[in-house]
Amino acid sequence: MLLRDELPKRKSGILLPLSSLPSDCGIGTLGMRAYEFIDLLCDTKQKYWQMLPLVPLGEGNSPYKSPSCFAGEILYIDLDILAHEGLLSLSKIKRNEVYEKVDYKAVKKYKIPLIKEAAENFDTEKSDYKVFLSENAYWLDSYAVFMTALEIYNTEFLTDIPDFILKKQGEDYKTFINDNEKTVRFYKIAQYFFYAQYFELKRYAKQKGIMLIGDIPFYVSPDSADVWSNPENFLVDENFVPKLVAGVPPDYFSATGQLWGNPVYNFEHLRKTGYGWWIKRLKHYFKVFDVVRIDHFRAFADYYTIPFGNKDATEGKWETGVGMDFWQTAEREIKNMKIIAEDLGADSKLVKELVSQTGFPNMKVLQFGICGQKDNPHNPENYGENCVLYTGTHDNNTMLGYYNETNDYEKRIIESINPELEIPLNMIKFAMDTSANTVIIPISDYLMLDENSRINVPGIPKGNWEFRLKRDYISDSLKTTILNIARK
Repeated sequence: MLLRDELPKRKSGILLPLSSLPSDCGIGTLGMRAYEFIDLLCDTKQKYWQMLPLVPLGEGNSPYKSPSCFAGEILYIDLDILAHEGLLSLSKIKRNEVYEKVDYKAVKKYKIPLIKEAAENFDTEKSDYKVFLSENAYWLDSYAVFMTALEIYNTEFLTDIPDFILKKQGEDYKTFINDNEKTVRFYKIAQYFFYAQYFELKRYAKQKGIMLIGDIPFYVSPDSADVWSNPENFLVDENFVPKLVAGVPPDYFSATGQLWGNPVYNFEHLRKTGYGWWIKRLKHYFKVFDVVRIDHFRAFADYYTIPFGNKDATEGKWETGVGMDFWQTAEREIKNMKIIAEDLGADSKLVKELVSQTGFPNMKVLQFGICGQKDNPHNPENYGENCVLYTGTHDNNTMLGYYNETNDYEKRIIESINPELEIPLNMIKFAMDTSANTVIIPISDYLMLDENSRINVPGIPKGNWEFRLKRDYISDSLKTTILNIARK
């Protein structure tokens, strides 16, 4: 049973985290620079912008440990737009704040007070705000209270919140909400700001013929409104402590595996409820994005569990996932799902069967197949058409960084590919000439940036998600490069 709504044939796009865009406030926003990037995509005949997750950032600045899988990161709110709406004085917005990398601490210190000031000036009687509250109440109400509790008790951890809030019990809980009504309201208004700005950007992208690709992390953070408001969906105890956590065993990225620490789903309960929570999550994402890449898609087939408290992921076991039962349920609720199945490192029979049964395009990474054996799925000879090819993902080095750090044998192979072009442009051209229907190239590779411009290093808790583009990154030379190499 094929569920896919096929992606356009022989198209390409660019991967760029929203946070990496230039701006005056130290982090990318939903403002002018995002519109300029869409113009770049349009001018260079691209089809896609892969934005990566837009959810609130969690531990290590990672969107994969977010306090909510429905909310948007309010640091991406554009202050100039708020000022033009009369909610903020232009004189309070600093200019020429140049950071080579995103300094999250500095950005929060500067932006959050201004967003709060704009929220205080906002008219909560606006009809579209009331519609937003109504349509998103199923996640927004609990999210706003949860974030208020984290702020009031100065913590990032769910288990640091007092028991009467954790259990949502008694008069103390009602009093807490009433006493902190202003803060609760701020978190709701901030989400309205985020989504109002985002959907304006999405409308512009549609006008320009650009499709937005967003990411769903398969798991949610243990310290999230999702676990707090729906504990029955997760294998956690009465104190919200996980019984088992997610990760992957030792692999290409890490000799001790990856211990993510996310709670594992209670799939027995989810099955009994028709996967209701997950279906709501998918519906939300298909409203926000045109195409959804599901990170760690393999967990629908089989997933790795590690006992809570283990120091690494070397001791764990594989469990069988919900498979086609879930996707057949989802297909009845959501038609024409445009999904990219991230199945990297998934070599089990169950995963291969599930990807084949759904018909979703899976992922290939050129860096993994440059010297691959004949049976390596990332070897370009094995791609086929129904896949999405990357030179590298947000978890990889840049292509030039990969070349700089690899062995002499691989360097000679890379140098021999399209030798008339500079590295890594030669590898981009090689990717475009493969059989893959869709090719997504990180902007860093078009700009020929080295390992210093890497987005994320798996298993390393610091220094990630800080990559920023220079103000003048868009040039006639860049446009010519993309037009000459990319598919049209």
